[in-house]
Amino acid sequence: MTMLGWLVMLVSVGGVTVFLLWCVIKVLSNRDTASHIHSTADIEPTDLDRD
Repeated sequence: MTMLGWLVMLVSVGGVTVFLLWCVIKVLSNRDTASHIHSTADIEPTDLDRD
């Protein structure tokens, strides 16, 4: 493989690895996530108030 081939391969593999690590760190760092969790049980439908 030529030097340009090695360079392209290393840059692409390194970029994907860094992106994967960044994503894993973002998912695993739980900073006050309990206040951001919502479900359909939290939603109050306004159509029921018309009765």
